[in-house]
Amino acid sequence: MQVRNRQQGLSIIGFLILLAVVGFFAYAAMLLVPAYTEYFGVVKAMKGVAEEAGVANMPIEQIRGKLGFGMHLQYVGDNTVPANAIKLNTQGGARILQVAYDKQIPFLYNVSLLLHFEHAENLGGPNTGY
Repeated sequence: MQVRNRQQGLSIIGFLILLAVVGFFAYAAMLLVPAYTEYFGVVKAMKGVAEEAGVANMPIEQIRGKLGFGMHLQYVGDNTVPANAIKLNTQGGARILQVAYDKQIPFLYNVSLLLHFEHAENLGGPNTGY
């Protein structure tokens, strides 16, 4: 009688390849999660400004100040959202607060990740019922 032993499982080379792929994605996640956490802080600050009474009639400088204070409370970095990225548009009688900015994150050697974030909040106005 001859018993055939078949070995099953992952070889060391296969394990190292799997480890490299998982490590690559873990490294990318470690770099991307803080950027998205900051973005969600910006969105939360914008929603807070939009809920304030009388914000529809405020000048853009005052709205930027309130938004800056709200972003500070959400631990958003001071240089994350530049002042020119905050815009106030009027559309159909309603005032729309828009924030659009890019974030560049160094990844590997000469490769960087470029993230574009954009969000708009309706501040209301005389014809919108807010």
